Amino acid sequence: MIRFLLLLSIAVPAIVSAQSPTTRAADSLARDFVARGEAPAVTVAIIRGVDTVLFAGYGKADLEHDVAATPQSVYRIGSVTKQFTAVAVVQLIEQGKVRLEDTIGAHLDSLPLVWRGVTVQQLLDHTSGIPSYTDIGESWVRRWGEAMTPRQILALVADRPMDFAPGTAWRYNNTGYTLLGMLIEKHTGKPWGDDFNARFAEPLGLGNTLNCRSALIIPHRVRGYERFNNGWINAANLSMTQPYSAGALCSTIGDLTRWNQALHQGRVVSAESYRMMTTPIGAAARAPLRYGMGLIRDTVAGHQMITHGGNINGFASANAWLPDAKLSVTILANSGRARVEALLRQLIRAAVGAPLKTVPTAVPLAADMHQQYVGEYDLIINGQPRRFTIASSGTVITGQLAGQQPNPMIHFGNHTFGVSFDPSVRVIFEIGSDGKATSMRLLQGGAELRGNRVP
Repeated sequence: MIRFLLLLSIAVPAIVSAQSPTTRAADSLARDFVARGEAPAVTVAIIRGVDTVLFAGYGKADLEHDVAATPQSVYRIGSVTKQFTAVAVVQLIEQGKVRLEDTIGAHLDSLPLVWRGVTVQQLLDHTSGIPSYTDIGESWVRRWGEAMTPRQILALVADRPMDFAPGTAWRYNNTGYTLLGMLIEKHTGKPWGDDFNARFAEPLGLGNTLNCRSALIIPHRVRGYERFNNGWINAANLSMTQPYSAGALCSTIGDLTRWNQALHQGRVVSAESYRMMTTPIGAAARAPLRYGMGLIRDTVAGHQMITHGGNINGFASANAWLPDAKLSVTILANSGRARVEALLRQLIRAAVGAPLKTVPTAVPLAADMHQQYVGEYDLIINGQPRRFTIASSGTVITGQLAGQQPNPMIHFGNHTFGVSFDPSVRVIFEIGSDGKATSMRLLQGGAELRGNRVP
């Protein structure tokens, strides 16, 4: 049963005294985030029960017009959108209109033959094997500015082979959530954005959460940026028709706090549906991210965390709920490379009274020592090899996962490296008798991947 009306009285509590040690720690972390150039702006909400630890904006929402970020600033939230899409599908399941075991071909016409047997469950938890249109590189990037219908988005990958047999592995998939948006439209008779308004925005009082079309006039809309040399440039244009039900929403920290309170305290879907959404199964349970249905299960400082983040041109976001502490944490930033996941974990540690993580000190590495690591390694991701390349420019060692850009690596000693964009990352090499690396381990966000060096 869906219970909306109880939410209409929920409001974000007033900010607690700035003298709170937790508030001071969180405020310092957010200010440092902007000061060290993670993003021009960040807006943060930390709500614990009925108390507000932090609810504030920092830095510039618009550099050209010198507009300060505030709690009312509206950011693109990227894949945090998937929470709403997954819940909409689960509500259709509760209403008996859809079943998890249904094939998508039973609901949508004119799909590639190999896609038709994929189930709704496999679309929700990224185990479908359908290729993701955001993974096809330049053939998608050069079309970022084009307005596209969902059918045109599907056409980008319709002729490509499946990544794997449905249900046998896990790979993050934006095409799958495009199909889910089309499924919602099929059963509601409304465009996805209109259904979102009727299903969530109006009943829950999420007045600043909307389908973030570029043509709309959106008060307090934030501009997105990317790093260039030592400064900022406007993020590359992406038509907001393309992210669709996989990532087209924009929102505020206030709205996402209300959403967290609603979803995680039983006012949007039934207890059984919520358990299903937050319990990874099959290949999703074995993935680096323990992915349920639009929600990821993780731990921070010994506390269970239900979360999902988002990255889209010029923006990064993180949204989390800790059940045992009734703690809601939301971070919205206006740089696509901003390390919001690292900030999220630090803010949670501050909020629950755990020690903050410290970054190891970099250790110089002589150029003639680079060659012991340089080479290619086959990491095993979801049971399949994916090439990871270590290269040297003479002064800097870089690491590059196939399909991504190379990133400079920081040497911490003892054959261990990190990266600047995520303090949780560790690349650890095993050294053979000849003094050269034979294998590597990649640790990130609690997951561990291993790979042997390619001869």
